[in-house]
Amino acid sequence: MQPFFDFLGHYWWLIFPIGGMAGGWMRQWSIASERRHRRKVELYKLKNQAVQAEQASHAEVAALMAAHDAVNRRWLDYELDLGKLIDFPVMSDVREPLTVAFLRAKKEADGLRPADPGDITNAARLGEYRSAVNAFELAFDVAEREAKRIKDHNFTEPERQRLATARKLLNIASDQAATPAERQTAYKRARRELDGLIVLPEATVAALEEKIAGELTAPRDSE
Repeated sequence: MQPFFDFLGHYWWLIFPIGGMAGGWMRQWSIASERRHRRKVELYKLKNQAVQAEQASHAEVAALMAAHDAVNRRWLDYELDLGKLIDFPVMSDVREPLTVAFLRAKKEADGLRPADPGDITNAARLGEYRSAVNAFELAFDVAEREAKRIKDHNFTEPERQRLATARKLLNIASDQAATPAERQTAYKRARRELDGLIVLPEATVAALEEKIAGELTAPRDSE
C-alpha cells in the first residue's frame, strides 16, 4: 500500500479532475436511469390503456349482441305465432318495402354477428357490427309500427273475412277441449283460408304443427 500512498503524495492534485469525471459519470448514470424508469412507466401506461380499450370493446360487442338478440326475439314473437301474423300481416308481407328493409337489415346483422365478443378485434369490424345492429333495430321498429297502423287494411273486405275466419279456425285447432278430428279439420281449413293471402314462414308452420302435433298425427277423418 505504501507505493500507492507515495503516488497520492506526489500527484494529489489528480483527485480534483478525477472527482469531476466521477461526478459527471454519476450524473449521466442518474439521467439514464431516470429515462429508463420513465420509459417503463410509459410502456406500462400504454399496456394498461390497451387492456382497458380491449375490455371496453368486448363489453360493447356483448351489449350489441344482446340488443341483436332482443330484436330477434321480437321478430320471433310474430314468426312463431300465426295468430299474430294474421292480426298484423304486413310483418310477413314481402311486397311491403318496410318489411323487405327489415328482413334485409336482419340478414346483414346476422351475417356480421360474431360467435363470441372476443372475435371482434378491430375498430372497423366493431363499427360495421354496431351499424348493422342499429339499422336492424330501427328497421324492425319502423316495420312494426307500420304493421300495427295498417293491420289488415291492405286487404279487400272478402280477404279480411277470410283472415278473420282463419283466426277463429286456428283457435279451434289449438283448443285442447276440441276433439282431434275437429282440430285436424280446423287446421286444414285455416291453411286454405290463408292460402294466397299470407306467406307463412316455415318456422311459423313448424311451431303451430308442433303445438298440435298429437292431433295432427292422429288418423284423419273425412271432412
